[in-house]
Amino acid sequence: MSHISEQPVERVTIPVLQRCKEEGRRIVMTTAYDAVTARIADPIVDVILIGDSVGNVCLGFDNTLPVSMAMMNHHLDAVARTRARALLVADMPFLSFHLSIEETIRNAGGFLQRGAAAVKLEGGAKRIEMVRALVDCEIPVMGHLGLTPQSVNVMGGFKVQGRKADDALRLLDDAHRLQEAGCFALVLEGVPAELAARATEFLTIPTIGIGAGPSCSGQVLVFHDVLGLTESHRPKFVRAYTEGFQLLQEALSRWAADVRSGAFPGPQESYGLPQGLGETIANWAPT
Repeated sequence: MSHISEQPVERVTIPVLQRCKEEGRRIVMTTAYDAVTARIADPIVDVILIGDSVGNVCLGFDNTLPVSMAMMNHHLDAVARTRARALLVADMPFLSFHLSIEETIRNAGGFLQRGAAAVKLEGGAKRIEMVRALVDCEIPVMGHLGLTPQSVNVMGGFKVQGRKADDALRLLDDAHRLQEAGCFALVLEGVPAELAARATEFLTIPTIGIGAGPSCSGQVLVFHDVLGLTESHRPKFVRAYTEGFQLLQEALSRWAADVRSGAFPGPQESYGLPQGLGETIANWAPT
């Protein structure tokens, strides 16, 4: 089975993702918060999310709630400068799409002006009006249901959602309503695999799972989680493909040891004087 990431010459667009859903090709999505991570990810993945997860991954917050539009704009700018071939999706942070339709459109439109191709926002039925308004303004929207991190206080923590009948049926209804409102894709986070499979089955738009089992149209993981760059406890749904934190610390420790022993820098990392200048500086003395 072929993947978009095997065809780096093709720029990923929303119609390309829709074809993936129709043809059964898995979509790969990860996060990037700066130019370096974007350049690493871009040849490999189909979608790059400039996530409000930057708050707890990079900025030291306990959750995503303190992340502001100014912070998101800063990180989006860095990623957008790479001119990625992957589809760039920017997360709408807390309070950026809650107060009014006008402010929601202004914030989301600003993301597109900075280089994003689409925005992502959390929530179901309560956000339908905002989704419709954005879509009417030609701003593509990716929805997000299940464990929505901006609702951490209401949920009482980062807990699996949809385990009760009412909650599961509400999620399916919300998924349908978001599709009808114009969302081009839907993230399903922290829900039972069977529930995500049912949503994926009846939706015509792609679903992107994170802690939602193998039946979604694609999968997303935080860049730092895939590469083992976090020290803290890893959620059940994370699979680290290397222990990046440890590897980078070991490399930095080797460099620090070389500095302390005088082994760094060596001749290969040093510049020499042009011929004849050595004698000149050797004869210099303060006056």
